[in-house]
Amino acid sequence: MGRNLGKFLSRNLGRLASILLLLLIVISGAGSAAFAGPVDWHEVASSDEGRQWWDGGSLRRSREGNVSVLTRFQAPTTEEKPRPSNDLYVMELDCDQALFRDTSINGLPQFGAQWQPTAGDNLITRVVTEVCAVAGETLP
Repeated sequence: MGRNLGKFLSRNLGRLASILLLLLIVISGAGSAAFAGPVDWHEVASSDEGRQWWDGGSLRRSREGNVSVLTRFQAPTTEEKPRPSNDLYVMELDCDQALFRDTSINGLPQFGAQWQPTAGDNLITRVVTEVCAVAGETLP
């Protein structure tokens, strides 16, 4: 039974993380029911670091003026990891200073997350650039 559970979890981790994330958002009151709607994934240009998407339907402006967005990261496949994992992040972005912090990873809140520069991470740089441009045009 343990082996079957392990196979189930490895195949469905992304879905389970999405469900947990949405439940946390609804329970915490951080968003309305509309926040839990269908995703609108936008992929940024991939790099040697992997692939990354951001959800256009998840963009929200915080009281402080920052932008919150749901993102999905997929590490590149290797011989050691032939099956890529998908990790979900809720990122808060300070568009004025080009900083980010992960407030949730795979549905688990990251209390006390610190602001970080993109530090040469091409995928995060592209997410910050694209999301901040769209948020500047669409969010109040």
